[in-house]
Amino acid sequence: MKSSRLLSILLLLQTRGRLTAAELAEHLEVSVRTVYRDVEALHAAGVPLYGEAGHAGGYRLLAGHRSRLTDLFAGEAEALFLAGIPGAAAELGLGGHFTDAQLKLRAALPEPLREHVDRLRARFHIDAPGWYDDAAPAPHLAAVAAAVRESRVLDLRYRRWKEPTDVDRRVEPYGLVLKAGRWYLVAGPGPRTFRVDQILELVATDVEFDLPGDFDLTAYWRDHQAAFHARLHQGEAVVLLSQRGADRLTGAAARALAATGVPEPDGRTRATLPIESLDHAHHTFLGLGADVEVLAPEDLRARIAETVAALAHRYGATPPAPTPAPRTR
Repeated sequence: MKSSRLLSILLLLQTRGRLTAAELAEHLEVSVRTVYRDVEALHAAGVPLYGEAGHAGGYRLLAGHRSRLTDLFAGEAEALFLAGIPGAAAELGLGGHFTDAQLKLRAALPEPLREHVDRLRARFHIDAPGWYDDAAPAPHLAAVAAAVRESRVLDLRYRRWKEPTDVDRRVEPYGLVLKAGRWYLVAGPGPRTFRVDQILELVATDVEFDLPGDFDLTAYWRDHQAAFHARLHQGEAVVLLSQRGADRLTGAAARALAATGVPEPDGRTRATLPIESLDHAHHTFLGLGADVEVLAPEDLRARIAETVAALAHRYGATPPAPTPAPRTR
């Protein structure tokens, strides 16, 4: 839509200061020729936009020109109001600022769009954490957030899972990430990732640092997540699943079932599923009860059979003889 694209050019120049036609075309996913035509349309509309030639050239807006929020489209206003999470803002010590910002944004909208957004807010509510994930208290979150904003070094007393569990670290706080109701601090040197609720003590120093010019928080977190999942699933199990068992799989297991599942004559499905460890797989597959039969690896099958036999003995029942594991050719 041309009108939306013209507004995007104004906002890009307003926030970036100077952009070439090629850079604008890349942002807007259009041709450079389209950008030239849009710039001419803005000139014709009286927008104070001018171009500079040369290596350091590009398009600029006349100093002091600002686009108004009344130019927002309905979908854009909806996205702005739904993107904010009041709980997260409050945890960061910005609850009051968040409320004030939403009030100012609402007041800047034209009346029809304001009514539309009010109806939308009455019908959508964002509650990020899962049902069974108790939000861990993070008493130092606001102080960490302040250090991130001010680029100040932190001295931490941190509790990790391996020995020694409690360690002292001096870090440069690059950014904060909210994932499934938990806050994570990404900090240099490294960078490394720290759970904010595992920070035992914190001292904000007067030492300032410069964020590395090539650091991208979104890209780092994406790579961190990929590496985490690669470490998480380091083994495989061959299983037979009933339809009910197959329906209960989620995440990587469900995707593996869709990719490797083969129907068996007895109505079950044979599949190769990723497992995190023998202990974790033992717990997970026991939770599926009779809707799953583990065929391999043999040590996992044997552990489950041993647990089932112990349960049968405890409850006074005679367990059926375990089905022999399939022979490999």
